[in-house]
Amino acid sequence: MANLQDIRRRIKSVKNIQQITKAMKMVAAARLRRAQENASANKPYADKMRQVLNDVAANAGEVSHPLLEVRKVDKKVYVVLASDKGLAGAYASNVFKEVVANLSSKSEADLVTVGRKSNEYFRNRGYSITAEYAGFSERPTYEDARGIASKIIDIFTKGECDEIYMVYTKFISTINVVPTTVKLLPFTGIEGQEAGQNGEYIYEPSAGEVLGHLLPQYLETMIYAALLQAAASELGSRMTAMSSATDNAQDLIHKLVLTYNKIRQAGITTEINEIVSGAEALN
Repeated sequence: MANLQDIRRRIKSVKNIQQITKAMKMVAAARLRRAQENASANKPYADKMRQVLNDVAANAGEVSHPLLEVRKVDKKVYVVLASDKGLAGAYASNVFKEVVANLSSKSEADLVTVGRKSNEYFRNRGYSITAEYAGFSERPTYEDARGIASKIIDIFTKGECDEIYMVYTKFISTINVVPTTVKLLPFTGIEGQEAGQNGEYIYEPSAGEVLGHLLPQYLETMIYAALLQAAASELGSRMTAMSSATDNAQDLIHKLVLTYNKIRQAGITTEINEIVSGAEALN
């Protein structure tokens, strides 16, 4: 049985950990509010970009553009958006499960990893990683999205792959985040939208040329929107995980204090019994 000194040391250790998890929870909560605001502010623009591009594509007719080229699928690329840091519950592992569920073998696709955890997970398991990005999972910028978009456009136009998908986590609430897979290239229209349902446009010089200019911007916008969603999801998951850890630490402290008091009381009772026994022996 543990002695009183060991239990006191354990209680002190758990209290120190509780202070850390509580501080991390507060930091994540403060950053989450900003991340939610950024994701909400970006959503109308991203939605409108989808609507406009779908209308342009529907009215462009037969257009020859590298990003529209549909090829026989021999090789895919998955852009995987995860976190730079851990302690966010199952946030990162759920993203990885979504990627693995889409692949029948490791050789089926190359990966573009975003976030240190994503890179470490797939590199250690022998997956082929074409490019890696890290250092901005909690605070992404449009320039980060532009860099990723430029890389995947280069990969696709050089014929190094035939389809490109993106896996990220859609933020619903702090306790509800959903791993999501979307197809980026080749662009074949947006599901759920019909041509002309969002209004009529006049294209100059032509719908085909407008489409060609819009496609790279569309990719940048979609990747940026996904980065913002992923950032909010990461911070929400971390806040929830740290809140749970803080509560568990409090429960553990309560149990340790009870154990400490029981052992202390047992020791006192033993000492009293020894004193009584000694007194009776003297009589």
